[in-house]
Amino acid sequence: MQDSELLYLFDKYANMVYRLALSYLRNTHDAEDTVQAVFIKLIEGKAQIVPGKERALLTQITINHCKDQLRLFWRRRTEQLEDHIEFVEKEDKELFRAVMSLPEKYRIVVYLHYYEGYSFSEISSFLGISPSAVSMRLHRSRNSLKSKLKEEDYGYA
Repeated sequence: MQDSELLYLFDKYANMVYRLALSYLRNTHDAEDTVQAVFIKLIEGKAQIVPGKERALLTQITINHCKDQLRLFWRRRTEQLEDHIEFVEKEDKELFRAVMSLPEKYRIVVYLHYYEGYSFSEISSFLGISPSAVSMRLHRSRNSLKSKLKEEDYGYA
């Protein structure tokens, strides 16, 4: 792969890779490291990019890298992500806190579907689960968010 192609992919997808890694790892430093690791894999030629499938491949590489990072023993010591994010509205902070409190398998499905716009079948291929499992996880996460936000009475219905 040529340098110009790598630079184009980095400019276009680095922010998406960062946001996905941040939703998985909940740490800005680890998310930044993940962006570097993903693009180093491309530089080293460890991943072959098919034209038109760049975003999907980078998403898959990012998910795999994040899962590997979560398995490491030193990950048990983490800091709160919300300490590094400034929120304009109080409701935004509460919604963020509610989403981040979801179990990982629900949180990632919410992120990939609502923030990245992936379909159920695309998410199922990334996570290695069936589309109906994606649908069920999304349904359960919405119900959980709805009940959490109702309990805290933040005006969400």
